[in-house]
Amino acid sequence: MPTFGSLPLVTPRLTLRPLGETDAPAFFAIYSHPEVMRFWSSPPLTDVAQARKSVLAIEEGYRCGDFLQLGLERQRDAALIGTCTIFSFHAASRRAEMGYALGRPYWGAGYMHEALTALVHYAFGELNLHRLEADIDPRNRASARTLERLGFQQEGLLRERWIVGDEISDTAWYGWLCWEWQNNLQITRG
Repeated sequence: MPTFGSLPLVTPRLTLRPLGETDAPAFFAIYSHPEVMRFWSSPPLTDVAQARKSVLAIEEGYRCGDFLQLGLERQRDAALIGTCTIFSFHAASRRAEMGYALGRPYWGAGYMHEALTALVHYAFGELNLHRLEADIDPRNRASARTLERLGFQQEGLLRERWIVGDEISDTAWYGWLCWEWQNNLQITRG
């Protein structure tokens, strides 16, 4: 399992940092919002105690290297506005999945693109991953645009993969390879 050095990650407007106990109320505000959780693979949180339990699991994930979930802290006011995660590491294949959530008040300002650009750079650089994957609900066009803008390609559709409450939904499977990311960097610098 990886070790997570070189944290936090800093972008022009955000600091991507490990989460801690004091983040539970803001974490709850993000993950309890029905619009944020609309296309998620689990229902919205209903109690701040669930957020505290989640944050404790996230802290354990840092320690054992199972997953890395970072809080997106806006620099101008230190508000926790979202999270982004690298998880399901497959060490032999140097592969992992990526996930993200942004608080509803912060949609449409480019924060997630900024955060995920830094996270992808960290994953392919510092963590030396060969492949990143993302699983989204195909009805979530905003998330699809976010991934495609970064450079991910949709690779398939898994029918009726999730059941959340009484709703059955498909998965759009996205992937991005390290060499594609490196080529993209050369073009943008070029």
